[in-house]
Amino acid sequence: MRYFTKSFRCIAMLLIGLPAFGQHVNWQAAWIGFPHAAADTNIWTAYYKTYAIENLPKTAYAKIATDSKYWLWINGELVVFEGQLKRGPNPRDTYYDEVDVAPYLTKGENTIAVLTWYWGRDGFNHKNSGKSALLFEAVLGGATIRSDTTWKAIRHPAFGHTGPPLPNYRLPEFNIHFDARNDVPDWRLGDVGGKAWQPVVSYGSPPIAPWNKLEKRPIPMWYDSGLVAYENEAELRRTSDGDTVIAKLPRNISITPYLKIDAPAGLKIDIRTDNYKGGSEFNVRTEYITKEGVQDFETFGYMNGHEVRYAIPKGVNILELKYRETRYNTERLGVFKADDPFLNTLWEKSYNTLNVNLRDAIQDPDRERAQWWGDAVILLGEILYACDGNGHLAIQKAIRNLVDWQKADGVLYSPVPAGNWDRELPAQMLASIGKYGFWNYFRYTADTATMRYVYPAVKRYLKLWKFGEDGLVIHRPGGWDWMDWGEDIDTPLIENAWYYMALEGAIGMAELTGNQADIPSYRAASESIKTNFNRRFWTGAAYKSPSNTSVIDDRGNGLAVVAGLADSTKYGAIKKVLETEFHASPYMEKYILEAFFIMGDAKGGLERMKTRYTNMVESPLTTLWEGWGVGSAGYGGGSYNHGWSGGPLTLMHQYVAGIAPERPGFETFSILPQLGTLDEIYCITPTAKGNITVELKRTEDNLSLSAVVPTRTTARIGIPKLKTGWSTITVNGDVLLEKGGKPRDHPSISHLGEDETYCYFDVKAGAWSFILLDH
Repeated sequence: MRYFTKSFRCIAMLLIGLPAFGQHVNWQAAWIGFPHAAADTNIWTAYYKTYAIENLPKTAYAKIATDSKYWLWINGELVVFEGQLKRGPNPRDTYYDEVDVAPYLTKGENTIAVLTWYWGRDGFNHKNSGKSALLFEAVLGGATIRSDTTWKAIRHPAFGHTGPPLPNYRLPEFNIHFDARNDVPDWRLGDVGGKAWQPVVSYGSPPIAPWNKLEKRPIPMWYDSGLVAYENEAELRRTSDGDTVIAKLPRNISITPYLKIDAPAGLKIDIRTDNYKGGSEFNVRTEYITKEGVQDFETFGYMNGHEVRYAIPKGVNILELKYRETRYNTERLGVFKADDPFLNTLWEKSYNTLNVNLRDAIQDPDRERAQWWGDAVILLGEILYACDGNGHLAIQKAIRNLVDWQKADGVLYSPVPAGNWDRELPAQMLASIGKYGFWNYFRYTADTATMRYVYPAVKRYLKLWKFGEDGLVIHRPGGWDWMDWGEDIDTPLIENAWYYMALEGAIGMAELTGNQADIPSYRAASESIKTNFNRRFWTGAAYKSPSNTSVIDDRGNGLAVVAGLADSTKYGAIKKVLETEFHASPYMEKYILEAFFIMGDAKGGLERMKTRYTNMVESPLTTLWEGWGVGSAGYGGGSYNHGWSGGPLTLMHQYVAGIAPERPGFETFSILPQLGTLDEIYCITPTAKGNITVELKRTEDNLSLSAVVPTRTTARIGIPKLKTGWSTITVNGDVLLEKGGKPRDHPSISHLGEDETYCYFDVKAGAWSFILLDH
């Protein structure tokens, strides 16, 4: 609970408008390094400096930056394992880290050692600066430690390039090649043996090209497990027989493998995971060249998968094999359990997938490590229901990245940050800025400052879209005309629905930020789409555009419901479509499933969920897939780990347990469970106000619903009715309402009425146990 409180306190500070991005720093340190050719890549540099400290401070925050990653030791003790975010906060600038180094300092002489890894190339998630360098500054009481020309460095001689296969072009990272025969084992303590430290050059203090302005890292440093034994540690061989050693991980996680061996010099050990070719193209691997004798090594390039595969030559004595898990530093606070093991497993696999998809960005973790925003929209909902406040910071960063990389002509595109990608996916951009993207984040957090920041970019982007004579949006192909994987895509339905929902978000942002003058044009556009969407596309049995000569598209019909374009008179026909048409990939499936719940058909939604996800749930794989199959049976390369498939996690909290905000930030919220065929639910949803807990049990003649309503909030609770009706409702043992009778007075609970599905109550903060009886 202490961790929860701390992380959400950080969020609360951001929500009241304190500066979280781009803080001004008057830098005294200089960028330092060795000059190198512009074409040089994969450069590893070791830096070293000794300082005498007489008065130890309680805190000492070091500010550190590089391109592309760094590792920090003080007095030989590891302080930071993989620091630095990939560039950049925008196309020009660079992030910096802030780390408290006080716990590692000692009175007297202190040795600071930094290893940097410069990639020197762009990727789908990184903008290359073009220069390897280090920036380090720490204030220790009255003294300042700063990088300057008194620091020494060496090009680390053990690192180099592997041969093919190499990582695919989307990744800026390289494979790691480490030749232990050339290692400098004690350099972290200032000892480089016969190799002399070299003087560095100064490139000047920030802001200076090519790193330009520096923006403080807006997300936490990685969680670091330390070195951990593998699941099958007791079964691992102690002497290699030449076959690949398979070391099992507890689930699909992001790790750096470690080994300790006794071997002759010059042998090559290949280290990779089962996911090395995840998504059809090569990711990253490590090759280690042995020195003579007992030696240990941990690769610094993280990988993800279910198992690590060590190809160790025959006869090598294996002393230890371990791994270090590093991941985005958020903790799981959300819980969902039901009396259906299928849903419980699907929730767990959705969360596992989310866990691997968080790193420098909300990203595809396998072949790309890139922040596709259509995917991020779905993951955003999962983060809001499952993670602590640090998860919200990942969303903030993603939102800021998207608008800060906006092109001069107003085009938004993703993935960003990026150096070798700039193509707009129009449908994904509309999803990002609208009802399920930016505006959904605001509904759950009440983060007005972020909405104020992004609204101008949203307004500029919406102006790029034009309307035709039919009153609907004109198709915008952008840089990649992509709506979803699969066939039978009815583009006009999907495009107009996404634009309609983008307008909904824009209207909310304009009202929130005092831009009322923009609202009439947004509302006119919304009305034009709603009227003409139904006039032109509704056939009486389904939505289908005149240009669609193929089958009816489940995607477009589902989106019509979630967008609010379809009224309730059409629900019966749309349900028949969604019960028989199965064309969407997991990306669009989330919205189709949600349509069932919006139409009040939880049974139908859960049945389709099981139909679609059975293979994933029954698979031994612990994460969800990019398509309905893996490899060649899937879409886009067939990755077995793809965040967009986790949408059911959100639906379980929002609709099955029924927990959703009614006013931004959960100031008021609803609990309206949709049980379908379920009889038991236990759910915890974290919010900035505190955890909301719902526990529900149903039998033939009674239903109990317990709820914890956090302080400073009010809930609208709907007690689901039994099939046979109801006679009495009690709360905490006292009669609250009897059928046909007048509600009893209660200081914290008011009866709001009933309909065919629920009895409604307005409930103040507290722990409440409702029981509905029929007898």
